[in-house]
Amino acid sequence: MKKLTRDEMAKRVAQDIPEGAYVNLGIGVPTLVANHLAADKEIFLHSENGLLGMGPAPAKGQEDDELINAGKQHVTLLTGGAYFHHADSFAMMRGGHLDFCVLGAFQVSAKGDLANWHTGAPDAIPAVGGAMDLAIGAKQVYVMMEHLTKHGESKIAAECSYPVTGIGCVDRIYTDLAMIDVTQEGLVVREIFSDIGFDELLKLTGVPMTDGTQSARTA
Repeated sequence: MKKLTRDEMAKRVAQDIPEGAYVNLGIGVPTLVANHLAADKEIFLHSENGLLGMGPAPAKGQEDDELINAGKQHVTLLTGGAYFHHADSFAMMRGGHLDFCVLGAFQVSAKGDLANWHTGAPDAIPAVGGAMDLAIGAKQVYVMMEHLTKHGESKIAAECSYPVTGIGCVDRIYTDLAMIDVTQEGLVVREIFSDIGFDELLKLTGVPMTDGTQSARTA
């Protein structure tokens, strides 16, 4: 079965970030989105450790150990970028000043509930970070994750079985198989990236979804 790589997923997400947007990229896979934003688009990347105006990852050998994102990865700072206290950074997040956030997830429910900070396992290390603040503070919440676990179980579930980060906060899901919108009428598949059809995707996902790919093709 054909699947997008993580870099290809990041490139697809980047295509949907409009010019002028203020965006937070969550720890992990979502940080790859920064490497695929069009150079001719002015997009303002925010990091909760106190950065606004981040650029892509630096070239090898050009890393600055004092310039990192919230995931402790080396980043660059674009012209006009700014540093500030993390309390101010969280005020931006909680105050509704971010247009988009892109987060990773362990699970997303059919109602748009997000679980991404703890698996609930006794030996798991919880990692709250700014995820809860982003989930409720950003105007649009995009999730970027593999469609299936290593055991072949769908990460899109009727209800989250892991501790929930935010309730009904997810607007769109990007996986290595499809792009799915969370709407008031339920989950709507907008694009299928794999070589499988909608019926097979539906079977793999295991929750009700509507095929919106036909309307996308005729638009």
